[in-house]
Amino acid sequence: MEQITNDDPTEGTMTTLSCKVTSVEAIADTVYRVRLVPAADFSFRAGQYLMVVMDERDKRPFSMASTPMEKDIIELHIGASELNLYAMAVMERIQQQREVVVDIPHGDAWLREESTRPMILIAGGTGFSYVRSILLTALAQQPNRDIAIYWGGREVHHLYDLAELNALAVRHPKLKVVPVVEQPEAGWQGRNGTVLTAVMQDFGSLAEYDIYIAGRFEMAKIARERFCAERGAQEAHMYGDAFAFI
Repeated sequence: MEQITNDDPTEGTMTTLSCKVTSVEAIADTVYRVRLVPAADFSFRAGQYLMVVMDERDKRPFSMASTPMEKDIIELHIGASELNLYAMAVMERIQQQREVVVDIPHGDAWLREESTRPMILIAGGTGFSYVRSILLTALAQQPNRDIAIYWGGREVHHLYDLAELNALAVRHPKLKVVPVVEQPEAGWQGRNGTVLTAVMQDFGSLAEYDIYIAGRFEMAKIARERFCAERGAQEAHMYGDAFAFI
């Protein structure tokens, strides 16, 4: 088993692991829940991602939806379709070979476990995998922490784990779940539009919040700009791996 030392203490030691695919579940029209069992021990921080190794020069990132507390399994939520051949190629390998090699961990937008500030989690689509790991870890460590999670999708069925979130909110009264749908069906009783608009509507100030964001680069860019300029968010307390690219 190859061990690769990384000088960045926020990432820890990166490890290349062979993983067996134990299940592949289609949970929306273009989203798959994939569970992997690594062949050796691994570690990561909630909110970090892994790289699926296609070849030596081709490694593809996916957030881990499972938590660091789950020592025997890794869960991924992969959005793949004919419009996203980058991810579809990974799904084809997963389904055909039932085994993948991953490079773990990556990213510095992990949960700041020492913080007690109220927290806002924002996800678009399969960005939910990133905030799910953070949410479950935070609830386990600080069950009385104020947390709001905003999850946006084009249609309601794209919010594939909404039932899980609602069940968590019943058990944790300080957890606020806000689903947001761009194209709501008749009878939808949640929020319409975009997650960013919903957050702006709900908070007059974001100065005291830790904010974690996962979604398209353009969404992350707009969120950082507007939250800081219009709601007083502190950039030092905003986390999202997309920020490294914008």
